[in-house]
This record gives sequence, C-alpha cells and structure tokens, in this order.
Amino acid sequence: MAVSIPLTGDEQAAVEDGQAALDRLLDRLADTPTPAGPTPRELDVPVTARLLPLVDVRQGRTGSAPR
Repeated sequence: MAVSIPLTGDEQAAVEDGQAALDRLLDRLADTPTPAGPTPRELDVPVTARLLPLVDVRQGRTGSAPR
C-alpha cells in the first residue's frame, strides 16, 4: 500500500535540489517547536554535528525477503 505525504514547496526543494535547499529548510525549521515543546535550536545540538548525506532510496518488491 503506497502512502502519499504532501510536501511544502521548501520540503520538495530539499528533496529535489540537494544540500543547499536542505540546509535552507533546516535553518528555517530551527526555531519551530518540536512536539515536546523545545525548538531544535533550544535542544542545543553540537556545532560539530553533521547531517547525513542525501542518497537515493529505492524500494524493493513488496513482500520480498531481505538477502
């Protein structure tokens, strides 16, 4: 069963346009409260923390066992 999640323009750009667009989105969201209340900026993530690189994700056949 496929699930579709609508994305905002900024989110779509982060998916399609690469790291610079993702960085802009993350900067914009840094002051948006998390469900628990604090913002990502308030969570005091270390400056040395790095994001994982974006990679292509490909889904295998539904119901197939891992190899």
